[in-house]
Amino acid sequence: MKCPSCGLDNSKVLESRSIEDNTVMKRRRSCMDCSFRFTTYERIEVIPLVVIKNDGSRELFNHEKVLRGLNDACKQRPIQFEQLEKIAHEVESQFISQGIYEVHSSDIGEFVLGKLMEIDDVAYIRFASVYQQFDDVRGFMEAITKLQRL
Repeated sequence: MKCPSCGLDNSKVLESRSIEDNTVMKRRRSCMDCSFRFTTYERIEVIPLVVIKNDGSRELFNHEKVLRGLNDACKQRPIQFEQLEKIAHEVESQFISQGIYEVHSSDIGEFVLGKLMEIDDVAYIRFASVYQQFDDVRGFMEAITKLQRL
């Protein structure tokens, strides 16, 4: 590590410890040439998930936006908030764990629909009606038929 005082690359670590819930490593160092002491921090570089919207624009994945959509679909349904929180978290982790850092909004919608299908039919239909933009009864009927086949 380069010394901020003399600029030479000759330092030793005196002390290391984890901070911020073990996501950052703080190291106390000393320059072997000029004895200057300094602190460095190591953080995990997280590549954010980018959502490609229907119009082609891109935005960073927003956990809260997914959670709001889930909340709206699950209003007055017997679903714990923790379940919705888990689904919203799984959306991001599912794609990143596969090494996918850019995802189409339609893929996120399909993932959420799959999760809702497993836990509540009404919430599934509500989410599908907004996500798939039903403009007539036929859209609702197709979604209900899809549920009945399972």
